[in-house]
Amino acid sequence: MFSLNVPLPPAIDRITTDLQSKLSGFDRVRERHTLVCKRFGVDDVPDRVANADASTAASADPTSRNPSPPRPDALDALRADLAPLLAGTDPFPVAVTGIGVFDAPASGSGPVIYLAVESDALVRIHRRLCAAYGAVEGIEGDDYETHVTVARGGNPQSGVVADLVAAEFEPIRWRVHALDLYDPEFREVAATIDL
Repeated sequence: MFSLNVPLPPAIDRITTDLQSKLSGFDRVRERHTLVCKRFGVDDVPDRVANADASTAASADPTSRNPSPPRPDALDALRADLAPLLAGTDPFPVAVTGIGVFDAPASGSGPVIYLAVESDALVRIHRRLCAAYGAVEGIEGDDYETHVTVARGGNPQSGVVADLVAAEFEPIRWRVHALDLYDPEFREVAATIDL
């Protein structure tokens, strides 16, 4: 599954490094941090590509569906498709304002400790992309909560989660000028879309 991510400033790494010693008892502590705007499966891409390339064929036979393209083709199509969808999007502000917890996350093990993110503009972009591609059940659309996961799962000692959530730090604010299309198979940014 590809994802469209907000590039993070170095200050995020500094905060997560400072938190490392307080994360004992969690099964997984993230070394790489992401702020996901939208997720895309390979099967999400042909719907839009097929509609653009074969709209007359679809209207003639609405039950026909093109098979999923090979992964590299899907990535190329997604890159090409996102540029016009994001055209006219101005750089926007984002702020990490605190630490939160998902006690019972929609997927995977809990608890999940995360950096709480505030950005109305990011939420609007997410909604626009969900309107075009659909939402991943339980974590996108109305359920979308902007965040950066720090650690998850396990059985932290009593009070650890509460202490983490109560921790205070100066908010980290930055302006987003581009979004990165991330390819998890190669664990790298496959494309950058400037705003």
